[in-house]
Amino acid sequence: MIGLSTYSFFWQHSDRAPQPLDLPAMLNRTRELDADVFQICDYQPLLGYTAAQLRDLKSLAEELDITLELGTKGISPAHLATFLKLAEALGAKLIRGMVNTPDHRPTLAEAQDLLKVSLPAYEAAGVTIALETYEQMSSTDLVSLVKAVGSPHLGICLDPANCVARLENPIDVIDRCAPYVANLHVKDFAFTRRGGWVGFTLEGAELGTGLLDYDYMISKVAPEACGINRIIEHWLPWQIDFAETSRLENLWNANNLAYMRSHPSS
Repeated sequence: MIGLSTYSFFWQHSDRAPQPLDLPAMLNRTRELDADVFQICDYQPLLGYTAAQLRDLKSLAEELDITLELGTKGISPAHLATFLKLAEALGAKLIRGMVNTPDHRPTLAEAQDLLKVSLPAYEAAGVTIALETYEQMSSTDLVSLVKAVGSPHLGICLDPANCVARLENPIDVIDRCAPYVANLHVKDFAFTRRGGWVGFTLEGAELGTGLLDYDYMISKVAPEACGINRIIEHWLPWQIDFAETSRLENLWNANNLAYMRSHPSS
């Protein structure tokens, strides 16, 4: 299935928006665009939701026929226990994770031990953790961690764009991670020259116009055949004002969905 996330509406739910979108509004936008999944990713307000608010959000998702996923950072047992409860309350079967947080950077051995504490409960609940590829951990280390833990409910959230900052070739990352992928973040990217041609800026691009080899990634991962959801994200820089930024954000959402639907997904 194809979906959107809180990162698809990054600026429109930020504090720079005159009237920030809340989760119900983002869910309704997702259905208007005929997408079937919504990933609530790194969305701090969710931790303050009451039981009634969680029930209402789940009911709205069911009414709109949208599958919910979650996303967070950190693998401490207490934190993962909190997100498992949220997943169960919302009916989510996947949580995108990240090993590091700003104040906790476990070693590979420590990460393995921490995940082994949490995964039995996730396995019993039928919820999968998908650790994302990103520059703070090499894709080689990430794959070794997933293999060492050895749980069917631990996989990788593949986002090749994130690894460029570690000087990893996106194709190498795709090849290395493909057998372990449980979730896909679809985000195109490009380098542009900075002012005076002094250096480059790495930023988002509309899908199909940047350096992401989307067709190759899909051919290696085979998301449709493997039941892997594809979630659209953006690295859209702030434009001249909120009106232009939100216009582009919405345009990228619509165009990226159209691009994905027009390309093979098996």
